[in-house]
Amino acid sequence: MALLDPKDWCALRGGPAEAVEPATGAVLGELTLAAPADVADAAAAAAAAQRDWARRPYTERAAVLRRAGDLIHRHAAEIGEWLVREAGSVRGKADFEIRTAAEECYEAAALAHRPLGEVLPSGAPRLSFTSRLPAGVVGVIAPFNVPLVLALRSVAPALALGNAVVLKPDPRTAVCGGHVVAAVFAEAGLPAGLLRVLPGGADAGRALVADPRVRVISFTGSTEAGRSVGELAARHLKRAHLELGGNSAFVVLEDADLDAAMSTAAWASFFHQGQVCMTAGRHLVHASRYEEYVERLAAKADALTVGDPYRAQVHLGPVIDRGQLRKIDALVRESAAAGVRIAAGGTHEELFYRPTVLADAGPAAGGPGPLGASPAYGQEVFGPVAPVRAFRDPDEAVALANESAYGLALGIVTRDAARALELADRIPTGLLHINDQTVNDEPVAAFGGLADSGTGSRFGGAANLDAFTETRWTTVRATPAGYPF
Repeated sequence: MALLDPKDWCALRGGPAEAVEPATGAVLGELTLAAPADVADAAAAAAAAQRDWARRPYTERAAVLRRAGDLIHRHAAEIGEWLVREAGSVRGKADFEIRTAAEECYEAAALAHRPLGEVLPSGAPRLSFTSRLPAGVVGVIAPFNVPLVLALRSVAPALALGNAVVLKPDPRTAVCGGHVVAAVFAEAGLPAGLLRVLPGGADAGRALVADPRVRVISFTGSTEAGRSVGELAARHLKRAHLELGGNSAFVVLEDADLDAAMSTAAWASFFHQGQVCMTAGRHLVHASRYEEYVERLAAKADALTVGDPYRAQVHLGPVIDRGQLRKIDALVRESAAAGVRIAAGGTHEELFYRPTVLADAGPAAGGPGPLGASPAYGQEVFGPVAPVRAFRDPDEAVALANESAYGLALGIVTRDAARALELADRIPTGLLHINDQTVNDEPVAAFGGLADSGTGSRFGGAANLDAFTETRWTTVRATPAGYPF
C-alpha cells in the first residue's frame, strides 16, 4: 500500500504537516492537511458517486467490504508498524486493533445482507411497508487513540449500506487513522469518489459538519468538542452520532477475588496509557478491601514497564503529545495538592508517563465535594491514572458511581453476578461488564454512552442500520383512493 503517495495524499490545500513518532519525535513522513475548500470538493464528489453506489447490488458492496477486511490482514505488518510508531501503541494493542478493524469490515459486509424494512398492518386497502435507504454522504470525524478502529467502525457500515464517506482523521494519526483506510479500500476496488480522507484541524471539521451534502455526522472525541459538533449539526438540521468521553466507575464489592481482579483493574486504567474513553477513571472499592486493593494496584503499577513500543517490549508507550502530557500531570499535581496520596507513579520522562495510582480520592481528601476534591477523580484524565476511593455499602457505591456527568461504561467485580446486575440497574450507563474491566468493544455489539458520554446513539451490529440509513414509509394501492371531496 502506498500510504504516503504524493499523488494521492498531498493535493490538499491546508498546508504541510508531518507524521511524527511520539516516542522519539522523529518525522515518519510528510503529508498535507485539508482546508475547508477541500471538504466542499470532497462532499460534492461523494454525493455524485453515491447515487450509483446505492444502486449497485448489495452483493457487490459486501464483496468490497470483505476484500477490505482481507487486505487489513494481508498488510498487517505495515499497518501495525504505523499504529506503533505514529499512535504510540504497544504491539499487543496494535495487533488487537488490526484484528478488530478487519472484523469491522466483515461485520459491515454482513450488514449489506440485512433486511431493510418491514411490512406494516394498515386500516386501508393498501400495501404498507417501511424501507431503509442510504443517508447519502456520511461525515466521519475520528480521534487519535484507536485511530483505525474508530474510523472503520463508521466508514465500513456506511459504505456497506450504500453511502459515500468523507473521513477526517485526527492530524496526529493521519496515516494509521486515515490514509490506511483509503489505501485499503482503493485496493479493495471501491469506486472512485466514494471515500475521501481529509486530515485537518477544527476548521475542516466545522466545514464537514456544515456542508449541506453531508447528511449524517459520526463523531468520536471529547465531550467538549462533541458539544460543538452537535450544536452545529443541529443548526443545519442533520443527525449527529456523538460518542464522547467518559469517567467510568470500576466497582469492587467486598466479596471480590482480588487475586483475579488486579490484572483486570490495572488494564482498566493503564491500557494504551489510559487514552481510551472507556478507561476506568474511578476505582470504587468496599472499605473492607480498600487498603489491600490500593497496595496491590500500586505494586502492579510499579511493576509495569514504560518505554518506546517500537524498539522494546513494554506495557505502556508514550502519550500522544506534550499537550496531553501537561494535562495529565496537572490533574495529578492538583489532586496531590488537595490531599490525595500518590501511591504509585506520578512521574514522567518526556512523553512516557508512569502508571499512577491515587489513593484517598474524593471528599475524604478535603475539598468542596465528592468530585471537586480531586480533579483526577472528577474529570476525564485520558492518561494512565487510577484514582481509588472507598465506599461502605451498596447504596453509597451507587451514589458515588452516579456522581459523574458521564455515562459510558461500568465494571463490577464480585462473586455474585446476580447482585451485580441488581446494582447496575441503579447506575445508568451504555455499557456494563461484570467481572471484567471497562475497556471492551466488539463489532457485533451496540456501543455508545449516555449523558456527557454521548447522545445515546450506537455503533456496531444492527445499530448501524439506524446510524447510517433513513427510514421511508411507503403505501401502494391498486387504484387511486377516493376522498370526501
